[in-house]
Amino acid sequence: MKSVTNTANTFLLGLYTAFFGDELKKYGVTTVVRVCEATYDSTLVVKEGIQVLDWPFDDGAPPSNQIVDDWLNLLKLKFREEPGCCIAVHCVAGLGRAPVLVALALIECGMKYEDAVQFIRQKRRGAFNSKQLFYLEKYRPKMRLRHRNNCCIQ
Repeated sequence: MKSVTNTANTFLLGLYTAFFGDELKKYGVTTVVRVCEATYDSTLVVKEGIQVLDWPFDDGAPPSNQIVDDWLNLLKLKFREEPGCCIAVHCVAGLGRAPVLVALALIECGMKYEDAVQFIRQKRRGAFNSKQLFYLEKYRPKMRLRHRNNCCIQ
């Protein structure tokens, strides 16, 4: 028999996931990239026709080269095949891992790292720690996302 606490937690998680799904649909999200350990069942999101990709990496750290390559290849592919599509990326607090991937996309689109950091911090105060800032400063873009259809970050 389930305890009252487990039942309540399951109910609240279901409400949260349903709300999350509604928000994703509102913005036309076709793909979600989860860069933290899974804290929710993605089944409801997938049932809505939204692809969920799990690419976790350590909190406070920069992503691996493989994750960077996968991220940029995903963006290039999606924006070529579905111009105007929306891709969501999230971590737990939204202050480190997800903003780093967004910054990499902006840098690959031609933005200077300082401008990318400032732009993201205007939207998400407190984003990035010193280790992540150092990583972004040293990152050298290969201009993999530069083309006539510039990427759009909301």
